Amino acid sequence: MALRRRQLIQAAAAGAAALAGGMPAFAQARTKVKVGYLHTPAVDGHIWIGQESGAFAKQGLELEMIQFTTGLELFQAMIGGSLDMLSTGAVVSNFPARGQGKVFLMNNIEYATAQLWVREDAGIKTVADLKGKQISTTTGTTAHVFLDRALRSAKLDPAKDVKLVNQRMTEAVTSFISGAVPAVALWVPFDSVIRQKLPGARKLIDASAFFPEAAIMGGWAARNDYYDKNRAVIAKLIAAWAEVNDVVTGKPDAAAEMLQKTQYKEVPLADFKEQFKASKYYTNAEWRTRYQDGTVTKWLQQVTDFFVANANIQGALKAEQYFDAKPFLETVKA
Repeated sequence: MALRRRQLIQAAAAGAAALAGGMPAFAQARTKVKVGYLHTPAVDGHIWIGQESGAFAKQGLELEMIQFTTGLELFQAMIGGSLDMLSTGAVVSNFPARGQGKVFLMNNIEYATAQLWVREDAGIKTVADLKGKQISTTTGTTAHVFLDRALRSAKLDPAKDVKLVNQRMTEAVTSFISGAVPAVALWVPFDSVIRQKLPGARKLIDASAFFPEAAIMGGWAARNDYYDKNRAVIAKLIAAWAEVNDVVTGKPDAAAEMLQKTQYKEVPLADFKEQFKASKYYTNAEWRTRYQDGTVTKWLQQVTDFFVANANIQGALKAEQYFDAKPFLETVKA
């Protein structure tokens, strides 16, 4: 069968590389990986920097990126078989606890990415003032986990003292801006929409107020069968991620500028740098320590406990059962 033009070009390029550097042509072949993601810097930041810098390509990986709007949709797609793996926020502590997906890599702490905003004309000065009010958010997500903690900190019962309006985040923010609801629990970068369209709105509190007692991590999970059969691919992805993480932690301004220029052009650079700082990033060495001493497992479990209570998960797995620290510890040396 005739090769497509692109394949011929690739083959020719591989041959040229082999002649020039003594590297066999087959070394140019890449493994395709279907990756689901959310378009928020905390989730896709490492990915796009790695795509731009060639870190994944260097490991022989070709990522096919597929965007979703919530982590719930991501996991449903992966469970259905249309994704090999995914990167997401708090939902990484949900479905794996049901035995659906294996967690193997953390991106960051969603330190201040989840935020509670209120309208200026709503008379809400503190979280306690939300009693009896409507709050828009996307339930089952990072924003919901944060909102639950914020309400409880003010002695409010999330099920009885407020009315949660469950919407996709785009619609939740639109409802807030239009005045249909007085408050919204969101995640970055949706705050920039509010800053632009409702300058009088006020950020009441963000997730940093509850760190580390309610640390919310974002990270990677793979489909169970894919994880079992593709350990070498998992290791390569971690190696590429670790290279990118050196940039994110060592040159955060440069990393933010690269991301804003290529993926977040609609957000002014100064705003985007602030949003980028809303996540807490650790160096590879710091992550090694947190993987080894059980901190990561503890933080994952905190959020799993929320989902067990709110989604009534029966027979939930513990974080130590659904999270595998071994690939990272074997791939990323101290």
